[in-house]
Amino acid sequence: TDLPSLQVLETALAGYEILNQNKAIVRTGIITIIDFSLPSDKERLWVVDLANNKVLFHCLVSHGRNSGDIMAEKFSNIPGSFTSSPGFYATGDTYTGRNGLSLVLEGLEAGINDNARDRAIVMHGADYVSPEYIKENGRLGRSYGCPAVPEKICGEIIQSIKGGSC
Repeated sequence: TDLPSLQVLETALAGYEILNQNKAIVRTGIITIIDFSLPSDKERLWVVDLANNKVLFHCLVSHGRNSGDIMAEKFSNIPGSFTSSPGFYATGDTYTGRNGLSLVLEGLEAGINDNARDRAIVMHGADYVSPEYIKENGRLGRSYGCPAVPEKICGEIIQSIKGGSC
């Protein structure tokens, strides 16, 4: 499908509006949505240009290795848990680290994802986020909790969402 489920889309847009009103996000008009109700072998990340009603990116995205196998079923905010954390985030600055270009993510929900910075939960590219990896392993590779995206479009995605978007 070309869009997330209606429930995920409605939740994302409602949260976006609240964050926008509360000035928790400074870069408006763009939203990144991950639908963890979908299995990891499906494209479940969307970057949507709300101003122009256009999907800029739709791609594979990893979940944490302790969140589940093909499905992300367990979530945590605890450092060292190697799980994904749900909820709303604001994008921060970029840096180049062990995984190349990476994007800092600021968890905006107390007790749900507000340890993201301490846990070094960032968006980055990974070679295990690819159709080839799925073909060989029956599922996507898993991260330590980061939403890793395909290496070949990682830079473009990060450039389009960095600096305070939802």
